[in-house]
Parts: sequence; C-alpha cells; structure tokens
Amino acid sequence: MIKNRFIKQLVNSFIDLIPILVVVLVFQILIIQQPIPDVAELVIGMLLVVLGLAFFIQGLEQSLFPLGEAMAFDFARKGSLFWLLVFAFFLGFGTTVAEPALIAVADEAASVAAEGGMINKSKDAKDAYALGLRLTVALSVGFAILIGVIRIIKGWPLYYLIISGYSCIIIMTVFAPDEIIGIAYDSGGVTTSTITVPLVTALGLGLASAIKGRNPMIDGFGLIAFASLTPMIFVMAYGMII
Repeated sequence: MIKNRFIKQLVNSFIDLIPILVVVLVFQILIIQQPIPDVAELVIGMLLVVLGLAFFIQGLEQSLFPLGEAMAFDFARKGSLFWLLVFAFFLGFGTTVAEPALIAVADEAASVAAEGGMINKSKDAKDAYALGLRLTVALSVGFAILIGVIRIIKGWPLYYLIISGYSCIIIMTVFAPDEIIGIAYDSGGVTTSTITVPLVTALGLGLASAIKGRNPMIDGFGLIAFASLTPMIFVMAYGMII
C-alpha cells in the first residue's frame, strides 16, 4: 500500500511541476529564442525535484501530521493547559529555528547589514546578528502559536487577532529603521515554510478536533496566518533596539 501510494505521489509531483516546465520551455524557445543550456543537467535536476517532493510529502503524511495531531489530542484529553501551552511555544520556536529559509535569509541579512555599515564586517559580528535575527523570529513564532492555541481553547474569532496584528505592523513601520523593514516583512514569509507549516497545522487541527464544541475547519486553521505576522512585529522591534 505504501509502495502504491508513493508511486501515485511521484506521478502527482511530476504533474505539479508540468506548469513550471511549460512556462520555462515556452519563454526559452519562443520568447528568448535560445537553445536550452545543459539539457542533461536540467532533466536530472527535475527528476531530483520530483523525487524530493514525493519523499517530502510522503514523510508529512506518515509522520509529521499524525504526530502533531496525536500530541495535541493527548494534551487536550489530559486537560493540562500549562504543558499544552509550553508544548505549543516550543513547537513554534523549535521548528522556526530549524527552518532552512530563515537560516538563509538571516545569513544574507547579516552580510548586507555589514556591507551597509550597520554592523562590523567581522565574521563574529555577522554571526551574532544572524543568530539574533533567527532567535527573534523563532520567539515570535513561538509566541504566535501560544496565542493561537489560547484562541482555539477560548473560541476567539481569528480576525480579531489578525486585524490587531496588522494594525500594530502598520504603526511600527512608521517608526522602525528603514534598513530593517524589508527584512521584517520577508521574515513573515520565510517562517511559513517546509518544517513549520505541517507541524503547526497538525497541532491546530488536532486541538480543534479534541476540544468539544470546536470545528476543525473554523478553529483548526489560522495558526499559520498569525505566525506569519508576529515575526514582522518582533523583527522591527529588534531593529529598533539594536
């Protein structure tokens, strides 16, 4: 069964990539009118992408989603609010610190900050800046997931938090240093990537399914949206402080 499911996932991954291939080929041949360079490498690369997508999605379905839902359900069934909130915070923090996109953006931001004269050009200064940025974003996501879990438990409407959060972002943008605003806005996107999204989504769905009176469709989703706006607030505050 697993073998058949994986083969089906391989086919689906290839179908998902077809639009990208069509766009590249059409523009390369009809618009740019140049031969495709390194066709063999391109084909091998696309095959690796298909395999990577298939393995990644298979791993999500077999491990991360069931694990997140099971842990949320167990915490809710035991009625341990304190440990549920601790788990939610560290889940958001841990998955974000390990997020490859955030690591890449933080390193690039440190290099640009050094070139712009915001920090010293030494390796230690750039490493400290990148680490501080990563920890700031990770803390913000942990805080967001914690508040999101409280929202599910209490039944607060999601739009209250979203409107309040973006209102705060608009106000802070006026006062934040120009050099940090772009990084802050981008940090909201890089936190919602390959590692964070599956586990956080599974946590929300599992918790909403376990709590009586909560609808997984209404209450289970929305954690990612809230987790994407708190990094903007925290990073702008980080920029103001340093």
